[in-house]
Amino acid sequence: MSLDQKEYIHLIPEAKSVVSKVIEDNLGDGMLFSAGTDTSIIAYEAIKHNPDISTLTIAFKQGDPKDTFYVKKMVEFLKLNHETFSFDIKEALENVPKVVKALKTFDPMDVRNSISIYIGVVHLKEQGLSKILTGDGLDELFGYPWQFHLSEEEFCKKQLDMWTEMRFSSITLSNSLGIEVKQPYLDPLFMDWAKKLPIKVKINMHNGEKYSKWLLRKTYEDALPQEVVWRPKAPLEAGTGTAALNSVFQKQYTDTEFGEKQKTILEADNVQIRDKEQLLYYESFRKIVGKPSEVFSDSNNGTKMCPQCKGYVKTKIQFCRICGAYPI
Repeated sequence: MSLDQKEYIHLIPEAKSVVSKVIEDNLGDGMLFSAGTDTSIIAYEAIKHNPDISTLTIAFKQGDPKDTFYVKKMVEFLKLNHETFSFDIKEALENVPKVVKALKTFDPMDVRNSISIYIGVVHLKEQGLSKILTGDGLDELFGYPWQFHLSEEEFCKKQLDMWTEMRFSSITLSNSLGIEVKQPYLDPLFMDWAKKLPIKVKINMHNGEKYSKWLLRKTYEDALPQEVVWRPKAPLEAGTGTAALNSVFQKQYTDTEFGEKQKTILEADNVQIRDKEQLLYYESFRKIVGKPSEVFSDSNNGTKMCPQCKGYVKTKIQFCRICGAYPI
């Protein structure tokens, strides 16, 4: 649906005021920077208060990081104090046990995404930084592309369910390293404001394409480069290139080894392993955390047993945070 200007124009100064306030109140000395809409807005506002803030982009060398073009554009545009740190398969493998230990999960998507976050936070910590800005929360508050087809009623329900369960690995990973993570979009002021917005300003059209975060894109379209502010959503694994870890990690086992290990784990732990990447993560999980059915054994308080890992989880969105099974 296209909006008449009078339907949203009054919200733009409000959006600027809220965004500016929560970023000023949640400043860090470093920032994980993807040059997506969320982190580009934060960087634009943050440098007004700290022009020397260190921004860091993480990229997987064996991948195809989609953030590269946009990062270069924004670094030049804002004259950021910036570094891109690239890691290889060896570093990824070294950090798998650390990520699994901190998050207590062997969900391939979660671990794959979190490896780049962990490496980035470690790198910033080694530079002596102690407060790291991230853009977490904006997608959850404004909607994901996979929700575009939903009716307004369905969208509202999905949002409510998501808000009750949303969590961000950057918090857990940073805490495990003794680093404070600053998340402006998760500030209660911003969250309360965003939750009350009508859906039509969260998701709407621009140049024939449907976008989430529509109001914030509209608010900053004259302040940021057009190709950045109207950049399509890129999942973390696509932006950093860690999507390639799935195929790279397939090479850690032969088909025979995988089949044997898959069978052994099913018989010993009653855990279904879906592919070689998940097997790699599970072997660390089993050694460090334990058997899912024993570690996550609380069957009370509305929890549900995951049919694939046999751990108990509490979820309205039918997602197992232990192994990544969906739907359960």
